Amino acid sequence: MKFAIFILIAFFNLNLQAQKPCEISANVNDSIGKYKATKDYLIYEKNFNGKSSYIFATLVLTDGLPTLNLQFIEKSKNFMKANCFNKNSKIYLQLINGKIVTLIHINQENCATLLRDDKGFDNRLLTGYFMFKKEGFEDLKKSPVSLIRIQYSTESADYIFKKELKSELNGNIYEPENYFMNYLHCIE
Repeated sequence: MKFAIFILIAFFNLNLQAQKPCEISANVNDSIGKYKATKDYLIYEKNFNGKSSYIFATLVLTDGLPTLNLQFIEKSKNFMKANCFNKNSKIYLQLINGKIVTLIHINQENCATLLRDDKGFDNRLLTGYFMFKKEGFEDLKKSPVSLIRIQYSTESADYIFKKELKSELNGNIYEPENYFMNYLHCIE
């Protein structure tokens, strides 16, 4: 009996420790409504042949509606095509347990904007907000993510999530696979 209680307590403590502390970048509660957002988190990075690509994720809670804000940044001196989001855009998250979770774009059409920096690099920036489905939200809290497929307005692209990512951008270490498991509790 003591062993069973010990196992139960150990399991409970393991689950509590698996979640990371919340780093909130905005927490507003006023007459217009409630808005809460986590700090930007790097979930994908690729530097190859003079081109850099980054995907940052932010979990957002707006008046009780949980959403995922994805921000894509591409940097290059060569031509980069502009991707867009529209009403048909979606995100598919392949979980390690085999399930696929779908997030739906908020139906606001937008395309990547081009900015040129002082070093002659072109920078493309695209931001999209995606809504969670209730059943997918629960699945994301239980299993790591292995792949994200993003359906843009004209094509789709796959990005593989790493267990651990040491960023060349800032030197920090991230855990993209466990992002949702670690931080979804911040917007519940």
